[in-house]
Amino acid sequence: MSERIPTTTLDTNENKIYTRRTQGLYQRLRRYTGMPLLLSYLLIPWLSINDRPAVLFDLTAQKFHILWMSFWPQDGILLAALLILAAFLLFIATILVGRVWCGFTCPQTVWTMIFMWAENKCEGDRNQRIKLDRQPWSFNKLLRKGAKHGIWLLISLTTGLTFVAYFYPVQELLVDVVSLQASAETYFWILFFVSFTYLNAGWLRESVCKHMCPYARFQSAMYDKDTMVVTYDAERGNPRGGQKGDCVDCSWCVQVCPVDIDIRDGLQYACIDCGLCVDACNNVMDKVGYSRGLIRFTSQHAIETGRIQLIRPRLVAYIVSAVIMTGLFSYTVATRSPVSLDVVRDRGTHLFHTVRDGVENVYTVKINNMGTIDQTFTLSVEGQHRYILKGHHQVTVHPGEVYVLPARIWRAQDEQAKPLDILDFVVKSTTNPNIFARQKASFIAPAKVASTQR
Repeated sequence: MSERIPTTTLDTNENKIYTRRTQGLYQRLRRYTGMPLLLSYLLIPWLSINDRPAVLFDLTAQKFHILWMSFWPQDGILLAALLILAAFLLFIATILVGRVWCGFTCPQTVWTMIFMWAENKCEGDRNQRIKLDRQPWSFNKLLRKGAKHGIWLLISLTTGLTFVAYFYPVQELLVDVVSLQASAETYFWILFFVSFTYLNAGWLRESVCKHMCPYARFQSAMYDKDTMVVTYDAERGNPRGGQKGDCVDCSWCVQVCPVDIDIRDGLQYACIDCGLCVDACNNVMDKVGYSRGLIRFTSQHAIETGRIQLIRPRLVAYIVSAVIMTGLFSYTVATRSPVSLDVVRDRGTHLFHTVRDGVENVYTVKINNMGTIDQTFTLSVEGQHRYILKGHHQVTVHPGEVYVLPARIWRAQDEQAKPLDILDFVVKSTTNPNIFARQKASFIAPAKVASTQR
């Protein structure tokens, strides 16, 4: 079993875990999937499109810029749809290959992997770290420990600054932070994410996966007999010790496990299906001359029958649902009009004004250009009766601007209409008729209009 050193950690129920480095297919896959995600996270805030950050969540202006598109609070339904689609994709992955999201691409896993790399570089591999912790404090130990925590804090600082840069243009952020011109809230959130990155990836590590992540708790409800998970072949491996079974009881599968479980005890909720125990076991099997696969990605059905069944009804249902949602989401985003219209009735004391030969209602019209270029819009009104829009009809609105326009609507007094009528405000681009928006509004008039002179 893995050797432990009783120490005081932030997780008082666990002793310190010393993981062993290993090489193999799944270790390379973790590197090839985790590093691109990490680099994308760090580099995206530096990308610009049309002289603005490619991705910026501008909470002050209440708009989100994602690549060539800008989204507003009224587009919140798209965010909800995207989260639902992501959940279905996660369900599909879980049914197929278990918790590979946790083992390969979860931010907790990726950042912990980076922190463990720094730990190995500064303090050495497992046995060297155990020996170092047993030694009394010395200049060498202080230097190694200090270098490790220094690198951890540097990674945490980079992570915190980058996260805030998704809400604050990165170049302005760096200048304001260095010159001490940033707001107190900015410094708070940077410190918050620095602290939690350092805490989670450096100290808590497996405790996050075991005790904090809800995904670990409901994953078993998503598994079936054909789900491919990291599995120990007990029939082949037992009894352990190399006497009859192939398992030589070296405990390498435990020593490399980032969540400190023994896969030979069967499926456990803490297992994140990272495959490191598979790599470690295959390396040992190569050394002793046994065939690989004592620990491998396989399913319960494959262990019992020797056959792998990938296609099953529940998986097909999830895939079909995900395809339909992807199509609807893509269509909605592609056909989304880059202009929105908001019409508010005048909040004055009079609901209407009687004028010569008719009645007037006053409105405040807000035209929101959600596109990336200047647009000239024409405002008009439509209804069952003859309405006339008085005042300015055409405006030019810059990208991201909300243009506020007062509007007076007139209706003739001889129109036989109800006191409360409904009409449509329509705003349309002068260059592209497919860019338009409309909103209904009420028109209020007296039951019987008397002709008066204002």
